[in-house]
Amino acid sequence: MMRSLLTAATGMEAQQLNIDTIANNLANVNTTAFKRSRANFHDLLYQTLRAPGQSATTGNVVPGGIQIGTGVKLSSVDKMFTEGAIQVTGNDLDFMIEGDGFFRLQKDDGEVVYTRNGHFSKDATGRIVSADGYALSPEIVIPADAKNITVGYDGTVTIKIEGETQELGQILLASFINPTGLVSLGGNNFATSRASGEPIVGAPNQGGMGKIGQAELESSNVNIVEEMVNMITGQRAYEISSKVIQTGDQMLQTTNGIR
Repeated sequence: MMRSLLTAATGMEAQQLNIDTIANNLANVNTTAFKRSRANFHDLLYQTLRAPGQSATTGNVVPGGIQIGTGVKLSSVDKMFTEGAIQVTGNDLDFMIEGDGFFRLQKDDGEVVYTRNGHFSKDATGRIVSADGYALSPEIVIPADAKNITVGYDGTVTIKIEGETQELGQILLASFINPTGLVSLGGNNFATSRASGEPIVGAPNQGGMGKIGQAELESSNVNIVEEMVNMITGQRAYEISSKVIQTGDQMLQTTNGIR
């Protein structure tokens, strides 16, 4: 009887983590370039009372065994890097990656982090920086008297000064063999790990990299309807596991009441 209580407890714990994941997705439904997470589960070890294929007392081989499961466990929480919808902003320093790739940001300590959030501004020195103050890598500085900032599909940044066009540099992107293996740092930033592999740096709109869309931002890829359905499913699964514990408790109570 205790086996069912412990098995149901693992189900409740797993669904609690599932609801936690869904709650974070819904909380970030309006976060620029946010990527939804998906909880994945696997079953736990089985208690084998009779192994499949074991010889019976008559000398025959039994067609099936007796294996009792012991519950469920969270195996991973994966980021889903599907592209979000296009949001037109009209701001010259808002960029969207239409396709694969990440912007490269350099922190003050020299560490490079990666993001899909293309909402940028200028700092006091004219550098293009993120909302956290991290500069684009390679660094691009816009002069104070610059007019008509233009970013092409290939990331080339040009401006006009006194009617003359000048090229300031090129925005480079990074891609990964396994973006799901990136480490989430918060603030829409990611860091590399052994699972993600090393970044492949290249120019936008070339070699499989996405192109840059200026005056656009990528919306969150969270689908509210899908998350609500997942939440209802998780809630019902949690309730069913709790019912198993209640049933097990009632059976133990009946057993204890035998005279």
